[in-house]
Amino acid sequence: MFEQFRDKFPFDDNKWADYVNCFKRIEVPAKTLLLKEGEISKKMFLIEKGSIRAWFNNKGKDITTQFFFENNIVSSIESFRKSIPSPINLESMEPSILYWISKSDLNRIIDEIKEIPDLRDKFIDKIFDRTFDYIKYFISSIKDTPQERYLTLLKERPEIIKRVPQHYIASYLGISTVHLSRVKNKLNRQK
Repeated sequence: MFEQFRDKFPFDDNKWADYVNCFKRIEVPAKTLLLKEGEISKKMFLIEKGSIRAWFNNKGKDITTQFFFENNIVSSIESFRKSIPSPINLESMEPSILYWISKSDLNRIIDEIKEIPDLRDKFIDKIFDRTFDYIKYFISSIKDTPQERYLTLLKERPEIIKRVPQHYIASYLGISTVHLSRVKNKLNRQK
């Protein structure tokens, strides 16, 4: 799993082995709750195989906010970093193979690499990618129609359309599954 990252992080062999050994491998079935809303996140996950969705409960209704697939890093970043209750749940959508790292191990690694500007910047960029996704999602949910949001998803993240159940996509778009079906039918008629 980690060999694909080896050339991006040029550590000596001992340091590389030390960091890789901080990650623990787990296999989980679909619909496994990895983090429950309100708990404090103590793990960050790297997905080898499978998918995870981030969601929260709004008066009994699931609201999906993000999807994660192979080679993505996922956690409730705000909870993990600040030790505050998580505003989201993390749940596997497919049987998944994950590697997790504890907060203490990750903090040690960050402390050790923060003096290496290139590595520090790569790590920070990965964290901010999720923030950028949130900002884009937030703005789109205000200014775009459901059809525009679906078309953007189709163009920019086709793996979501292929792999994610329709009810999660509808939740992510902020519409019902019936409305999603109407949007898809309308687009099919326009082809």
